[in-house]
Amino acid sequence: MTDVASEGATQRGTRTLRAELALKTLTTDLEPLERLRRLLEQALVFADATIVAVYSPTQSGDELRLAESVGVPRTLYGLRDSYLLTGESLAADVQRSGRPRWFGPAELGRCADARRLPSQDFWLAVLPLRDSGCLVAVSEKPGGFDPENRECLALIAEAGVSPPPAAAVDHDELPASSFDLAMDTGHVEVDDEMLELFGLGPAEFDGKVETLLSLTVPEDLPSLMSVVEADHMSIGDRELEFRILQPSGEQKWLRLRGRLLPGGEGRPARLVGTVSDASSMRPGVNDVARVQRLAAALATAGTVRDVGRAVVAALRAPLQADRIALAELEGDRLVVTVLDPPEADAWPDLWRTEWRSEWPDAPVRSMPTLAAALSEGRPVVWPAGAPLEPALADVGPGGLAVLPLPAGGRIAGACLIGWDSPHEFGTDERALLTASAGLAGQALMRAHAFDAEHELIGMLQRTLLPRRLPKLAGAVAVARYLPTTAGLEVGGDWYDVIPLPDNHVALVIGDVQGHNASAATLMGQMRTALRAYAVEGHPPDVVVSHANRLLMDLETDLFATCCYVDVDMEEGSAWCVRAGHHPPVLRHPDGGTEIVQSEGGPPLGVVLQADFPMSPLRLQPGTIVALTTDGLVESVEVDIEDGLDRLAGELAASDPAHLGVVADGLLTGANRSDDVALLLMRYDGLAVRPLRETWTVWRVPEAVRHARRFTRRTLRAWGVGDEIDAALLVVSELVTNALVHTDGPVRFDLMLINHRLRIAVADSSPRTPVKPTSIGWEATGGRGILLVEAMSAAWGTVPVSGGKQVWSEILLD
Repeated sequence: MTDVASEGATQRGTRTLRAELALKTLTTDLEPLERLRRLLEQALVFADATIVAVYSPTQSGDELRLAESVGVPRTLYGLRDSYLLTGESLAADVQRSGRPRWFGPAELGRCADARRLPSQDFWLAVLPLRDSGCLVAVSEKPGGFDPENRECLALIAEAGVSPPPAAAVDHDELPASSFDLAMDTGHVEVDDEMLELFGLGPAEFDGKVETLLSLTVPEDLPSLMSVVEADHMSIGDRELEFRILQPSGEQKWLRLRGRLLPGGEGRPARLVGTVSDASSMRPGVNDVARVQRLAAALATAGTVRDVGRAVVAALRAPLQADRIALAELEGDRLVVTVLDPPEADAWPDLWRTEWRSEWPDAPVRSMPTLAAALSEGRPVVWPAGAPLEPALADVGPGGLAVLPLPAGGRIAGACLIGWDSPHEFGTDERALLTASAGLAGQALMRAHAFDAEHELIGMLQRTLLPRRLPKLAGAVAVARYLPTTAGLEVGGDWYDVIPLPDNHVALVIGDVQGHNASAATLMGQMRTALRAYAVEGHPPDVVVSHANRLLMDLETDLFATCCYVDVDMEEGSAWCVRAGHHPPVLRHPDGGTEIVQSEGGPPLGVVLQADFPMSPLRLQPGTIVALTTDGLVESVEVDIEDGLDRLAGELAASDPAHLGVVADGLLTGANRSDDVALLLMRYDGLAVRPLRETWTVWRVPEAVRHARRFTRRTLRAWGVGDEIDAALLVVSELVTNALVHTDGPVRFDLMLINHRLRIAVADSSPRTPVKPTSIGWEATGGRGILLVEAMSAAWGTVPVSGGKQVWSEILLD
């Protein structure tokens, strides 16, 4: 134990010593703000900080204002631009007391700013600077800042000096290629040298910053926007490289150095600075800009693939690397998530043999050098000619960097960067690799958790939605579902097609509020409830009313919208009920379309005693009924009325003969910021309409004889003669059972279609008749169901309106 503790102390002392040496290299010859930026960068490397910021007093001395920050965006942790010195903020308290303060999640939850913090799952350090002002650092490492982290931060705070308050800028004193941007209007003043860099003449420039941004390469525009939009930029200096397209079609690298000056007394905030040609300076780019660009990209990376792409975009081109790979560590295997270049022949033979799917995965034990680097947990570089196993040597014959990606106290993965030509690793480049590894590791852990949750929710929703739609007599139905791509969350959109007795079909579409597991779970409950109420035989308004009452009883904070259409396939009619949902769209056989004008009720789960009126629809053969959720017809840019009109127009131009092609066409260009569910049914009408007759059985002594006589007359009128005796026997047994074992009215139905005779007897008892397992010779009952089973091709029971219906089908020759 003593040796282990001694070894840990030696490691901690080594890190502190390295920090002291790094601070000594920062000479006083540097500009104050440049020196301050480099100081803060050391905190990212040696103190395991996620973001570091410096606040300095204003000229009036009444507040602390942000002077500089490095790392991830400060808004993720609720750090503000300024703090009043008379307030109760943590920064003001340290400025007044002159003592460092350390805060964990528990202490942050009790501080005055707790309500303004987006999250309290991090550790915060606030240290006074040597002259005035304070240094603020954030860590997401479990346990927060350890003793050596704190010692490194103290060294950096001792070496830091608050920059002087920003003074007003005189336009005559600005250097060449300069600009002055008003943040409120977007008007920018530039000189002729800067216009020349952008390839514009004075007569071609209209004074708008958008004109300059339009020349930017699209891939670099988000990073540039983060600088020129006030909401995305902190007070202080910034530096960024970006590319523009020249009139010749070639790209030019430019470097922007700017400082955001706060407004006040009626003056807007302004961004002032210079732009210079960076094409010849690409190898010597300031690494702070790269770290900031990577941090900004990783802050919005939602998936593991997004993290990999952000790392490749931030490191490969600036480092002039020939290949880069990002892999997750799963057990003892590295599972590659991003390779650049993606071609298999660009990678070692071992990687190709493990190319089982889109990307390879390989056991760590097959690369002992890599395993040792991952075990050590810090970036390692090998120059050209270093003795490495072939699986690694071929990744970077001219130089190789292996970056373990730490997150949550473990190694989440690794990043491999290789060069073909001999590559020299400078001190600044090693610091860049270390800072990038820490940022990528945290982002990889968040993205992996996000991917796992999204896959779980997606699997849940796929399980709850219908696997396939039923085949319908007299109609064809197709459905499509597209999950949202915004945040990669899954919502509560659903659809269903429910076959009902007497050639009725219920079409259902709905949307549960929210995009999470709760919405998907509630969606499954609502779909099941509506199907159960529909199969029981309730009319459409009662089905929706029961679902509303159920949702109210669940005591959830979520609500749902729904559109329910009950279609009578024999008559070509339908009843529509809406609960807070937009109406169906009909495409008539002549190509005309109609947005159904129907009265609707409130969303489900809002009002307990609510009315859900039914609206009639007429369907001619060839009519298409289209039901959809709001994701297809509504967005931030499009009102729902315009979206429904667009849907109607596309339906009118479609070919109803190919319903699947119609559905795919309607989803082309759909808004993917929300889930989209689409249900289409083309009503064709029944080729053969069934023959039907109904008889209400009176509870009189001769009721069974009357039922038999009604059956005989009906079947003779339909031309049935050979199977009358079998039908009469089944009628006798079913009617007798209903009269003997139930109370209330009894209804008797006959239906003949395609040489199948269906006999159905409905009563008010929900109890299903039970077929006996054995009957003795002395038994006086129980044989009726056995006789029905013997005489029928099929028989069964279905619930109807609080009771049941027992049915039997007999095949006629």
